[in-house]
Amino acid sequence: MISLTSPIRTCAHNWPAGPKLMALCFATMVLFAQNGVMFHLSVFALVMAIYALAGRTFLRFGLTRLRGLWPFIAVVMIWHSLTKDTTLGATISLRLLNAVAMANLVTLTTKLSDMITVVQWMTTPLRRFGLRTKQLELGIALVVRFTPVLAYKGMQLADAWRARSGKRPKWQTIVPLAVLAIDDAEYVADAIKARGGL
Repeated sequence: MISLTSPIRTCAHNWPAGPKLMALCFATMVLFAQNGVMFHLSVFALVMAIYALAGRTFLRFGLTRLRGLWPFIAVVMIWHSLTKDTTLGATISLRLLNAVAMANLVTLTTKLSDMITVVQWMTTPLRRFGLRTKQLELGIALVVRFTPVLAYKGMQLADAWRARSGKRPKWQTIVPLAVLAIDDAEYVADAIKARGGL
């Protein structure tokens, strides 16, 4: 397992997790409330400028985390080109880029334990009604931790396929990736049971 927190220190690392997550929620709502292409271009430029404030290495690190979006953006743009509504396609693509870039900025500068603490605080009223919230807290932690791990393993499978066949993989790596995900899930389940479970 790897940590999503960037090893490159920024001033945002010292900000509390709660306000950062609240700002992310508010910014995402604003993104979905606006439909102008120029607005979303301006937001993207602003977000990239925030990345750049932490240095060229941090900016490059943040941009590499957006590369996985290109298949989705390609599908959106192709579809809206066929329906002759490229403006809407560009708006949706930019909205997706902005939302993921802002979310990455929060996760890169916030410890996972701090985010889980915020979730625990938010679910306190539910515990007063007798509801168990540990499953939710653990589920969020596992999703945040496992997403980059599975993405990295998918890249490794794609590289292995290219090395052996000389071609880019299409659907051939889906089954091995699913097996790896199930295998990891079993290991984590065993580890949780060994520590007393939920």
